[in-house]
Amino acid sequence: MMRRLTIGLAFVAALSAVSTAGAASAAQARHAPRTPIRHLIVLMQENHTYDNYFGTYKRGDGLPRRTCMPRNLTDAGAGCVKPFAIRNRPVRDLGHTADVFRAQYNEGRMNGFVDAFRRLGVDGSLAMGHYDGQDLPFYWNLADRFVLFDRFFSSAAGGSTWNHMFAVTGTPGNPKVDAVPAKGFGNLPMIFDRLQAAGVSWKFYVQNYDPRITYRSRVSTDRGSQIVWVPPLDYARYIDNRALFSHIVDLSQYYKDLNAGKLPEVSYIAPSGSSEHPPGSIQAGERFVRTLLNSLMSSTYWTHSAFIWSYDDWGGWYDHVKPPKVDKFGYGFRVPALLVSPYARAGFTDHTTLDFTSILKFIEQNWNLKPLAARDARASSIRGAFDFSRGPREPAIVPAVRGVKPPAAPQRSIVYPAYVVAFLLTALLIVMASRRSSGSWRRGPGPGGPPDRPEGPTPPPPPSPPRAKFRPQPVPSETPPLPEFPSRRSA
Repeated sequence: MMRRLTIGLAFVAALSAVSTAGAASAAQARHAPRTPIRHLIVLMQENHTYDNYFGTYKRGDGLPRRTCMPRNLTDAGAGCVKPFAIRNRPVRDLGHTADVFRAQYNEGRMNGFVDAFRRLGVDGSLAMGHYDGQDLPFYWNLADRFVLFDRFFSSAAGGSTWNHMFAVTGTPGNPKVDAVPAKGFGNLPMIFDRLQAAGVSWKFYVQNYDPRITYRSRVSTDRGSQIVWVPPLDYARYIDNRALFSHIVDLSQYYKDLNAGKLPEVSYIAPSGSSEHPPGSIQAGERFVRTLLNSLMSSTYWTHSAFIWSYDDWGGWYDHVKPPKVDKFGYGFRVPALLVSPYARAGFTDHTTLDFTSILKFIEQNWNLKPLAARDARASSIRGAFDFSRGPREPAIVPAVRGVKPPAAPQRSIVYPAYVVAFLLTALLIVMASRRSSGSWRRGPGPGGPPDRPEGPTPPPPPSPPRAKFRPQPVPSETPPLPEFPSRRSA
């Protein structure tokens, strides 16, 4: 009897194990990527508009001609400010609150970009400044080769907190004020909850990460902003759960994961000193992004990856495109956004109306996840920026300067005749030297000359030294070759 019971229990346990394994396998298949993109990396930089970075770029909806922004909307005689190249002028943090947005938007007239700061008692001329390919050569080179979005809007007509929350929850998070609530964001779902439940791997990489700084332990230093840039740090259930908290790591882990074959399927990156937030260096931001991208391109993950980055809000800078009104929170003004991937359309400007929730939409589409909120459910996806009808492009290091071209091939119709002429001239000189030497040997004595050759048989010539073998030297290239990429396996 006991033996039969033991056998029965073992059979039930085996069936349960098989059932559990089958369910896990089915869940894994249900959330497997639906496109060749198996690894998505999302970066959020800070505080620039499309016109501020790409207003003079050759493609896309850039700065209109004859633009001139009134200095004072109540005094027509105060004149106006035209867009100008910033170059090496010092910049400052202009201000990017909801009040500044409303003053610049001016009920849809889009004419208050300078006057908004006059009302605050400061000169707003800087808002009309812009950069170009001399200042941002790497970003412009990426736009030439991959995808630039010229209808990408910030999700909220406000500052950082609302927009970072839209990027991971599809909502402003705190509908009352653009700030992290004293008690955090409670049970509001994030995209990381969806990924965790579906068994899709994820991490949040943070530059200069300090795990001691959360919504419970705020500080007033620059590092204190990480609770805005890294929303999981504002959730008790993530801070108190060691397993969930371990998904938030320092940025140095990104490079280790690339080398060790441990890059998760979905990665978010938060910058710190390299965020391009004025008055910070935009060149430092370019170097930061370039390092992230080059590391990805030289890894085994490139073939199935996508890297997209944007800017959390407009930063007070001018942009001429009136943002659509989708709800009481947004959209805000346009922000720069680019996509780099072996499947990104080559040299393509995407005119689709998008915002941060469009990235959420792609994650939900690609890994078969439920929408988080009404905004991401209705959003257009970034999927149209990919071309999956072709195979992946090979990686290529994008130059950090404009105008770099591969070295020109030699013009053989000119080079080879030159070799022939040089050979003939050399032969002619040898013959002439030989004749001159022979003539002086037979010449009679003269002042300072050699004696006459004696009578009798001609002595044999002295032995010639051994001739060195000719070894052609390689022609140097105009530019050094690109570094070779390691052989890659599927990731």
